[in-house]
Amino acid sequence: MASSSSLSCIKRHQVFSSFHGPDVRRGFLSHLHNHFASKSITTFNDEKIDRGRTIGPELVQAIRESRVSIVLLSKKYPSSSWCLDELLEILKCKEDQGQIVMTIFYDVDPSDVKKQRGEFGSAFEKTCEGKTEEVKQRWIEALAHVATIAGEHSLNWYVSMNFSAFMFLKKVFVNFDPPTAFCFAFARANEAEMIQKIATDVLNKLNLTPSRDFDGKVGLEAHLAKLNSLLCLESDEVKMIGIWGPAGIGKSTIAGALDNQLSSSFQLKCFMGNLKGSLKSRMGVDSKLWLQNQLLSNILNQENMKIHHLGAIEERLQDQRVLIILDDVDDLEQLEVLAKEPSWFGSGSRIIVTTEDKKILKAHGINDIYHVNFPSKEEALEILCLSAFKQSSVPDGFEEVANKVAKLCGSLPLGLCVVGASLRGESKHEWELQLSRIESSLDRKIEDILRIGYDRLLKNDQSLFLHISCFFNDEVVDNVISVLSDSNLDVRNGLKTLADKSLVHISIGGWIVMHHHLLQRLGRQIVHEQSDEPGKRQFLIEAEEIRAVLTDETGTGSVIGISFDTSNIGEVSVSKGAFEGMRNLRFLRIYRSLQIPEDMEYLPRLRLLDWYNYSRKSLPLRFQPERLVKLKMPFSNLEKLWGGIQSLPNLKIIDLCGSRKLKEIPNLSKSTNLETLTLVECSSLVELPSSIKNLQKLKILNVQYCSMLKVIPSNINLASLEILTMNGCSRLRTFPDISSNIEVLNLGDTDIEDVPPSVAGCLSRLDHLNICSRSLKRLTHVPLYITNLVLKNSDIETIPDCVIGLTRLEWLSVESCTKLESIPGLPPSLKVLDANDCVSLKRVCFSFHNPTSLKVLRLSFRNCLKLDEEARRGIIQQSVYKYKCLPGKKIPAEFTHKATGRSITIPLAPGTLSASSRFKVCLLIFPNKEGGYEGISCSIRSKGGVKVQSCKFPFHDLSFRSKHLYIVHGDLFPQRNNCYEVDVTMSEITFEFNHKFIGDKIIECGVQIMTEEAEGSSSKVDSHVSESRCNEVDYYKTGGDNSHLTDGHDGDGDYEAEGFKFSEIENIKTSKRMLPETRDNSGSSSLAQVPKCKRMCIRR
Repeated sequence: MASSSSLSCIKRHQVFSSFHGPDVRRGFLSHLHNHFASKSITTFNDEKIDRGRTIGPELVQAIRESRVSIVLLSKKYPSSSWCLDELLEILKCKEDQGQIVMTIFYDVDPSDVKKQRGEFGSAFEKTCEGKTEEVKQRWIEALAHVATIAGEHSLNWYVSMNFSAFMFLKKVFVNFDPPTAFCFAFARANEAEMIQKIATDVLNKLNLTPSRDFDGKVGLEAHLAKLNSLLCLESDEVKMIGIWGPAGIGKSTIAGALDNQLSSSFQLKCFMGNLKGSLKSRMGVDSKLWLQNQLLSNILNQENMKIHHLGAIEERLQDQRVLIILDDVDDLEQLEVLAKEPSWFGSGSRIIVTTEDKKILKAHGINDIYHVNFPSKEEALEILCLSAFKQSSVPDGFEEVANKVAKLCGSLPLGLCVVGASLRGESKHEWELQLSRIESSLDRKIEDILRIGYDRLLKNDQSLFLHISCFFNDEVVDNVISVLSDSNLDVRNGLKTLADKSLVHISIGGWIVMHHHLLQRLGRQIVHEQSDEPGKRQFLIEAEEIRAVLTDETGTGSVIGISFDTSNIGEVSVSKGAFEGMRNLRFLRIYRSLQIPEDMEYLPRLRLLDWYNYSRKSLPLRFQPERLVKLKMPFSNLEKLWGGIQSLPNLKIIDLCGSRKLKEIPNLSKSTNLETLTLVECSSLVELPSSIKNLQKLKILNVQYCSMLKVIPSNINLASLEILTMNGCSRLRTFPDISSNIEVLNLGDTDIEDVPPSVAGCLSRLDHLNICSRSLKRLTHVPLYITNLVLKNSDIETIPDCVIGLTRLEWLSVESCTKLESIPGLPPSLKVLDANDCVSLKRVCFSFHNPTSLKVLRLSFRNCLKLDEEARRGIIQQSVYKYKCLPGKKIPAEFTHKATGRSITIPLAPGTLSASSRFKVCLLIFPNKEGGYEGISCSIRSKGGVKVQSCKFPFHDLSFRSKHLYIVHGDLFPQRNNCYEVDVTMSEITFEFNHKFIGDKIIECGVQIMTEEAEGSSSKVDSHVSESRCNEVDYYKTGGDNSHLTDGHDGDGDYEAEGFKFSEIENIKTSKRMLPETRDNSGSSSLAQVPKCKRMCIRR
């Protein structure tokens, strides 16, 4: 075992060579060292050392400071006591430090070395003359030991030769010893190959101790693992791989680590860094020749190399297996010059390209692209801490301010490192003082890197970038396209360009999102630099500057957008001419409170008017709204918008939610392109105007909680209307007959008592019906094709036949139907039943065709305390894929393993588990009032504490009035879309359960390991697809009431225990609001302690 002091020795040299100079220095050794140099292997140079009878301290130090020692044993090696003493020191370092020792037997047989025989032995005996027996014995032991170390034997590389050829050589080289003549003529034919192999072996040995240059790089290991799967190193085809992401994300770091990891696998490799701008800095053919020359000089290790034509790379490398990394490419022509075709390189070559511009990769035919994602919140904090505190965790007292700084850096690794370094050693107070500076300005290092991407954009794309950074970040793409349709900006193609260059991305829901806050700050800083006078800039964002411009009336025609948030500066009052000078103002957004005088008559001809808390009763008299695309004025004091009929051909969105004084909607007969009309909580509004019959492009009408609303137009058919929400219109008694094309209809808390048969028959496209109301006492007709029916809070006493007969119904909510006593049957297509708080419910009949079918996802009967025994037994026996909940006092007998408390350990017989094993858990939970919407966590470990699975069960309200059973199904091993290993030979397994609020209320648990037969034959995927359809219910479908969605926050329905990612953002129509994407938080399997022979591989 190496001592700690030895291990701490600084390694200044990679290789130390021990050799007898006259035998090998000018020939074999010089070639070997040249080959080492070509592979950047550094060797100790002893030519300047005077050799005496014993090795000096300089040589001893060199041996100790080398990572590898090569002992080159030739016939005359033991003729030098110097060499023999070197050998003693080398073997001592091998013993003490664990130094790597390699051997080369050059024209000498290992057995002659071991036994000191032949010419080798004669040389040794001569050297021993006059030496003590002790010294001789140490040398003998050293030679005997080194002879047993496997190495290269030059005689094994000699070319075989027949006897006649040998006799011919003997005559030709009559004065030479025949073996020497043989070697001289032919035996060196493969010497070059031997040298190449030795160099490769040394490189591999050196790479056993990986470079520490990339230690402490958070998340790097995960990036490399994903890239290795793309590289497919086992394949002999030539592959080109792209690494794509925004500036400062860490692409070059990842590429460098990849180079470090792969270099030992390639004899020829080259890392060409910082290629950005390399062609433009050298114009013409010479620049291309220069680039090719750089690559070839680097990869072939020839400093003064000159090439004269652009076919040189193909000519030199087409038969070579190479690793080439082209870092920071910003021009397609760079790839055309350096790696035009895969055929330029030999079999098995890998070309890796890093860039901010995805379009370059696509244009070059590179389809294997790794997108470098931003670090998680936890990883970002760790990066900041490593830079600021030189430790991976936040010091006590810095938690809040450190999180704020990490958020301001937008989780960009470059920003986190630079800002962290600038705060290193500072007190908490100083960190807090610097927050405003970090928020308002960019560090110069960060700006220099981010600015390059902006500067390389075309003029129109630069303009679009500024529009987004100042005004349209986190806006819906289609809305932005509409608002900017009168400009010369090609928004759709411009967004694609910005996305390809990693400046923005478009979310699955169709929202524009800047990659990080630092980019937004860059855009705003560029605008700030347009003029020292705020009133002469394109966009105004800073609150104090806007107040000054509006108060002093210094705005000019340069201003096209104002985004004014008065939250931090209090109430602001402006003069009546505040907007007079800004004739080109197109976008006005005001948040919080801005007081304008009653005599203000002028507002510019805006495209977007977004004014929160507008203080006046109507818009200014001279305001001309004909250019408006979006009018959003929530929580205003408006009583009306304007008088008369306005021509509004561009208007697509009106949102006046919370305008409680609004008494009338203007005539909208000339607003024929209107798509969304939102009047939520306009509680003074009594009727909708008949002019809405002209709104044939209207898709969404939301009059939720318009409590005075009585009159809506009838006998009209709005061709495009898809979502109608009228929840809380408590005076509405007539079922709306406004469109036969509605897909989502919300009528909760109205005075409607039933669905008229005439209307039910017409709503053939209706998918979701919410009619939860105490006024509903019976239901005689339901549209036939609905998939979601919400009867929550109604006064029905039984599930009517018209519901039981629905063939497509998947989701039924009867929550808090306090008079419901019986569920005599259920539709065969049902997947989710929510019957929580049905306090009178006694009888439940499951009419599913197959009671073991897993198509039922969940059944919930929380606080249904009057359920009879037959109903309880039916619920428990009904198979579900996710969970069921009901009152109960003991764990059912089917759970063969039971324990008191929150954990249970189960012994496992051999063959019990398979890679697709599932489990069923039953928890007995005490009454409590603190359940809340929080998932129960489950930790699964094997013997010895090795983690198998870490997950959260579905979110569910666990507030119980009595003891309840909570029964959950899940996958024992994480099920992911890749190949990974699991241990299926565990002898025991432990389940542990906890809950943020009511962990101590879990009083008993039971577990059953399920076989595939017990689980049934239904497809998991089908179940998940159905679940996804159920979860399309969004704000509009439920009228803003998500209380019946018991699987997650806002009804996300993310069952983390199953390791699946539900895609709950499937469009109903492109105009609808999307649900947020759910995330898979399943813990990863920890198998470091499990032998590979005991693992199974899952591929999903």
